[in-house]
Amino acid sequence: MKPFYYILALIFVALTQEATSQPPERRALPRQQQAENKNTDLPSLSVRAEAKNQEQIQNIDNAPWRREIYRWIDLTKDDNAALYYPTQPIGERMNLFTVLFKLVGQGKVKAYNYLEGREVFTDKNLALFDNILKRLDVTYTSQKNGSKVEFSIDENDIPSNEITLYLVKEIWYFDKSNGTFNSSIAAICPTMVRQEDEFSEPLKTPVFWVVYDDIRPYLAQHLIMTSNMNNAMTNTMDDYFRKRMYKGDIVKTTNMMNKSLAQIVGNKPDRIKRAQDSIENQLKAFEKNLWVQPDTAKAVAASSKDKKKESTSTRSVRGKSSSSSSSSSDNQQKATKTKSEKTTPTKSVRRTR
Repeated sequence: MKPFYYILALIFVALTQEATSQPPERRALPRQQQAENKNTDLPSLSVRAEAKNQEQIQNIDNAPWRREIYRWIDLTKDDNAALYYPTQPIGERMNLFTVLFKLVGQGKVKAYNYLEGREVFTDKNLALFDNILKRLDVTYTSQKNGSKVEFSIDENDIPSNEITLYLVKEIWYFDKSNGTFNSSIAAICPTMVRQEDEFSEPLKTPVFWVVYDDIRPYLAQHLIMTSNMNNAMTNTMDDYFRKRMYKGDIVKTTNMMNKSLAQIVGNKPDRIKRAQDSIENQLKAFEKNLWVQPDTAKAVAASSKDKKKESTSTRSVRGKSSSSSSSSSDNQQKATKTKSEKTTPTKSVRRTR
């Protein structure tokens, strides 16, 4: 009997070590939910969704005017928190990075390596998923299925809570086909912010670039909550970008020297803020100057002057007419009086003796 109890004790110790070696968030989940989280694939696009996505692609290669702007989107701020929560998937709800991570891992979307100062969206610059996992320090297992490599990753190991920054590339352009001034998202780059210790500065690690036209139909399928007052999920992730509901600071504009804003004006907050405001005002001024706008102030002043002149001339004419009529009436009275004086007979006075 002793060997039997000895074997049971060894099994109990092994199970205890396996349970304690798992992360706290993973230990709290039931085994059935862990198994479900391990193999959760995003649905593929329907033919209708692919056709709709092709219709929404904006061809701006022939735009007569365009400007490329890069912004940092900070998800720790309330204005952008809709893309950050929930950090761990809750049923079908998941944050932006979890969606992108799954799309790239399942081969539905291509990811491109981040290059300092430029973007190259070609097959030569494709980011391999195993390199992405190593960069993020994610535990995984892989197996070959024919020519493909399939990765098995637990959802709780996806470091979506550390992806708190996104580098967004915007393109502002004038569409000559319909005469409008528009903006579109060209690509986004999730960035991991990890602090090694409390005394060091947080380390920013760009993970990969994804072209927005590739991920748009998938983002259109994921609803998010965009208000603390209204908890109904009425907007999609695509709505969030398309309606420009996010807020971010400009860090660079495409220029011939390929320099960032800090490299051009200096790495001082006040100078960078003035440069950012100047770029925003330039975009507004360009849109305003596209159309001929009448100077309403001058028009109002001119019309008021004309009205004053008309009223003055009217008063003068009335004054003249009244004075002439009064003078004519006086003349008539004088003429009548003179005539009466002339025509009145004089009585003779006889003196009596």
